[in-house]
Amino acid sequence: MMPPVSGRVDLHNHVLHGIDDGPATIEDSLAMGIMAARDGTRVLAATPHVREDYPGVQPAELAGRVAALDAQLSERGVDIRIVSGGEVALVDALERPEAELRTVTLGANGSDLLVETPHHGLSPSFEELLAGVSARGFRVVLAHPEISRELQRDPERLGRIADAGMLVQVTASALGAPRSRAGRLAWRAIGEGWVHVLASDAHSPSWRPPTLAVALDAARAVHPEAAATLEWMVTEAPRAILAGEPLPPRPPLELKRRSRWRRLG
Repeated sequence: MMPPVSGRVDLHNHVLHGIDDGPATIEDSLAMGIMAARDGTRVLAATPHVREDYPGVQPAELAGRVAALDAQLSERGVDIRIVSGGEVALVDALERPEAELRTVTLGANGSDLLVETPHHGLSPSFEELLAGVSARGFRVVLAHPEISRELQRDPERLGRIADAGMLVQVTASALGAPRSRAGRLAWRAIGEGWVHVLASDAHSPSWRPPTLAVALDAARAVHPEAAATLEWMVTEAPRAILAGEPLPPRPPLELKRRSRWRRLG
């Protein structure tokens, strides 16, 4: 089990270089760690894509890569910890050997698996397949469902996924764009209590950078009354996930509806 962590946690971040669509160089990986630390993040989960179109991501190698990056940041005096994880495609979460999947759980805790919401098309059996991952003994953390056109058109479907016991992670930057399709779904889901974690899903120092505090500031500007809940989603909730523990109670929230939530079609 991981030792206790404090401060903000970024649970979804492509900080490891040269293996997926994250940074190309170690210099950019280090820059991302430094940027996140300056922004107030104290723990960053390295979650490269675990799927067949990124053969450079080898689960057996990830712990060593994470340890090396963590050591280099520590040598530079950067106040941040890098921990293991992976963003796992649904088919991989269903078909890869269980022992291999345990190595890419969040914080290498052996239980919590970050499962990617497909960017293009959601199968009618998506919920059933997620349940299949749970049946393998994993607690599913569903990554960035706000990007799905199918869920944007049918927000209640995301609610049913959350009600079935899946944890939900939204990309924090989406909250600063409340009129976008993704932003509207993200805020709807937060207001309904379907979201558990906010993360950066950072890919480089410039492409969706690892600046949670900046994204939180933008979100609070949209809904100041959500401040305590948003902070819970980057502190208490992700800490519990890294430890493989039940989530603590979330702060109560009633969003002020400045504009009517509409069906996102």
